[in-house]
Amino acid sequence: MIEHFTVSYHLFDYTAYIVAADCKMNDQADASPPDIFSLEATSFPSIKPDTLSSGASYVHFSDVPPYLLGDETLSKSETVSSLGPECMLGIDEAGRGPVLGPMVYGIFYLPLTLSDSLLRKKHQFDDSKVLTPTFRLNLMRQICTPETDLFRQCGWAVDVISAQDISSNMFKPTGAYNLNAQAMDATISLIKGVYERGVNVKEIYIDTIGNPETYQKKLEKIFPTANITVAKKADSLYPCVSAASVCAKVTRDVALEVLYNNFVMGKAGKNAITNEAEFSWGSGYPSDAKCTSWLKKNIHPVFGWGNECRFSWGTVKDLLDQKSLAVKVDWPSEPEELDSSRLTDYFNNTNGKDTDELATWFGTPVGTEFF
Repeated sequence: MIEHFTVSYHLFDYTAYIVAADCKMNDQADASPPDIFSLEATSFPSIKPDTLSSGASYVHFSDVPPYLLGDETLSKSETVSSLGPECMLGIDEAGRGPVLGPMVYGIFYLPLTLSDSLLRKKHQFDDSKVLTPTFRLNLMRQICTPETDLFRQCGWAVDVISAQDISSNMFKPTGAYNLNAQAMDATISLIKGVYERGVNVKEIYIDTIGNPETYQKKLEKIFPTANITVAKKADSLYPCVSAASVCAKVTRDVALEVLYNNFVMGKAGKNAITNEAEFSWGSGYPSDAKCTSWLKKNIHPVFGWGNECRFSWGTVKDLLDQKSLAVKVDWPSEPEELDSSRLTDYFNNTNGKDTDELATWFGTPVGTEFF
């Protein structure tokens, strides 16, 4: 059934329902119900339905516009290729606080000279939470459409970190990989990916996680050739960060739609796209009553929920700890071994008694109980 869904997704033959929820909330923030609207679905290259359905994370990089790469043709007398125009790069995330769905990091880069004229004045990029869902989606369409100036002059990428991987990393028995560390690594990886593709990045703007100064100093050590600015509300201050915010937000919204349809299809036992007026799980934020209600109604007594859920969130842990909702499992203790001898005991005189050196030259007998 998943294969049928994927095919229809790429043929644009269904209607998507996009959830518009604030992205800058933590798991205790006040999340208002999402705005739901229907529109003709667009298969953006950052949406990989099969990968999303499997619970895996993935990264998507757009092609770099050729003129950003400069002249890479070398003559015999040349030792290095000429660089393309100096570019600025913005980074922002969507979905840090929700208990459902992935966290998405987005980047957007373009020549320094085009930031205000192309992004702010012509296309009116702003913080994705300020823009209407329809406006955001239209901007994303233009970014992905070859005939547009945004496609020809700009590049972008997203790192989609699945709920399953977020939880697995946070639940590591040793060396737990917290959300801030995952976010930092996603940021660094995306920036490196742009440099590796030959883009001449000179300025980097990032919406902060935690303390801006600490965050900025760490990035300056990794990328010493770039002027780096880490600031709160960067998505409303710098157009390139606003564009990155749109890429991240729209990708998460559509990814959440894919996951919700997987849930509906699995529950219905048939290949059918939901015609519901809204997602029954709401915005996906723990403070959303629809979300917590959905979690309670759809909990499996043994396995909890599917890979759309972040099991490392306190909301989920509290629900699983309730005896009325989940099965309590008491694992039996391991039986004591009859023979607690270690392998090295057969080669050492551990009882302090003298033994015949020749008799134990090749070790002591193991006894029939060993077999």
